[in-house]
Amino acid sequence: MKVLSVNVGRAQSVPYTDHPDGTGIDKRPVDGPVRVSAPGLKGFAGSGLAGDSICSKEHHGGDEQAVYAVAREDLDDWERELGRPLRDGMFGENLTTRGLDVSGALIGERWRVGAEVVLEVTSGRVPCATFQGHMGEKRWVKRFTERGAPGAYLRVIEPGAIRAGDPVEIVHRPDHEVTVALYFRALTTERTLLPRLLTAGAALNSVAAVRAHEYVKKYG
Repeated sequence: MKVLSVNVGRAQSVPYTDHPDGTGIDKRPVDGPVRVSAPGLKGFAGSGLAGDSICSKEHHGGDEQAVYAVAREDLDDWERELGRPLRDGMFGENLTTRGLDVSGALIGERWRVGAEVVLEVTSGRVPCATFQGHMGEKRWVKRFTERGAPGAYLRVIEPGAIRAGDPVEIVHRPDHEVTVALYFRALTTERTLLPRLLTAGAALNSVAAVRAHEYVKKYG
């Protein structure tokens, strides 16, 4: 298990978003080490990677979405379906990995990346109109959602530097069965799964916890 590439994006004005600052979704691999640290409160803070732009801070960035990871294997699957190459960083991910089941990771699972950094899985990525515009594929949001392999957002537990080629080691696996994929399906296509999210306990983020409790209160 390793990091194939570390990807950062600069803010750009594009026709598929009306955000005044544009978007930083077009992330590209960079050479050399990149500093990773907890960025701060969502709504005010951006990316956990130095040099990486987050424009829509109300929806992206902050401590619980400090880093976004996608498996190269998932990009390869989409390449075959779409019939075109997809470079590392194409999904707006900060880390493109090899040999790691990113969407099968457990909420609260911790990874050591390289010699210094420890990251904790928090949630799955929910696709948006900006992602669809960036991909240029019809019905992209729906297709991505139906696939159910969203990649993982992570918080920074121990800061440090990461670079392409760094090994990834799973150093903690929680005692529950709430994967990123299950989390994603519960919040998008299979709401009956919401009560199962509560077994993740304190590792579950506030948005998912509120929705799960509301579902249980309404339907039992």
